[in-house]
Amino acid sequence: MTHPAAYERLTEQLAQRGIDVAQVKARLKTQHIETPSWGYGNSGTRFKIFPWPGAARDIYEKLADAGYIHRLTGVAPSVAIHIPWDKTDDWDGLKQYAEAQGVAIGAVNPNLFQDEAYRLGSICSPSPAVREQALAHIVECCEIMPRVGSTLLSLWFADGTNYAGQDSISGRKHRLEEALAEVYKYVPQGARMLIEYKFFEPYFYHTDLADWGMAYATALKLGERVQVLVDTGHHAPGTNVAHIVAFLLDEGRLGGFHFNARKYADDDLIVGSVNPFELFEIFTELVMAGERARDVAYMLDQCHNIESKLEAMLVSILNCQVAYAKALTVDYKTLREKQLAGDVMGAHRVLFDAYETDVRPLLAQVRVEMGLQPDPLAVYHADDYARRVAEERGVSATGWS
Repeated sequence: MTHPAAYERLTEQLAQRGIDVAQVKARLKTQHIETPSWGYGNSGTRFKIFPWPGAARDIYEKLADAGYIHRLTGVAPSVAIHIPWDKTDDWDGLKQYAEAQGVAIGAVNPNLFQDEAYRLGSICSPSPAVREQALAHIVECCEIMPRVGSTLLSLWFADGTNYAGQDSISGRKHRLEEALAEVYKYVPQGARMLIEYKFFEPYFYHTDLADWGMAYATALKLGERVQVLVDTGHHAPGTNVAHIVAFLLDEGRLGGFHFNARKYADDDLIVGSVNPFELFEIFTELVMAGERARDVAYMLDQCHNIESKLEAMLVSILNCQVAYAKALTVDYKTLREKQLAGDVMGAHRVLFDAYETDVRPLLAQVRVEMGLQPDPLAVYHADDYARRVAEERGVSATGWS
């Protein structure tokens, strides 16, 4: 249920900051968080995958679950797919099925790390035959994109080496650039190619695309429709992700996010669960960027291993909503004045005032105005969807498929 008194107090508080509440609500209603198909199935670490009752077993069950989550939140209208995990013989039928669930197909992600041939890399492999295999798979994904209505090709490469001298680092760089230049020819018109990076894992001496700077440099060489994808878990501990976001936004090369949380590295935990202030910082940079952030894609990429797939997805979306709402309640005019005046702690306090604001009454009101229930998590716990799918699907031993 809504709490009118709490909402009224909040609106008064925001009015004192000069915040236009109607404008904030309008922006919250258009928030878009894409969920990943693989997050609805059994997933986990390289050590163990713990099956969950009712976890989706195929792309159709994944889309059904995604539709359910979107009906609860109203801000998760698209689903990223992973090929070949989500491959089908009927792409037209899959697109229609997604629409029937109230969602659309979002980013298409090639799988360039599970095939036995990729032991020494995919497009960076020393083997020309393996590089051709990887390239053909990415091109296949480009061909799938228009069939499902996707405008995003999301690329992550596990390529790297474990030992000094194992391969030529510069040689691998050249192979990567040559392959991506070829891929770019096949990206559908009007679509974008997003290049992800990873600090380490599964290789530990060097990763061919190890950080945002390498991804950025590569994107610059390829073309205007190539941008960087920031995975919030793919950095060394202590990295200032908000700084990376601000830089890429200013350069016009921030293509999107894979949201998750990390304690150490690529932990793939629920976004906002470890360092919610970092998530807030990221959203403040996006709000301040204005039109420069218009085409940024917001996607989740998490391993729900010991938690309920549906509840984990729901909590992730709610955390993103909270972070965005708080970022929209920052008094940016006062913030800028204090920055220019050199008022260090005053500027910091402006941010913290927004971060400490309880925006839940505002989000509850927004949901009611969208025709939704004010508390999606309470609805989830009260209804029987999770119980029904657990009874229908049972416990599947499969994972990462």
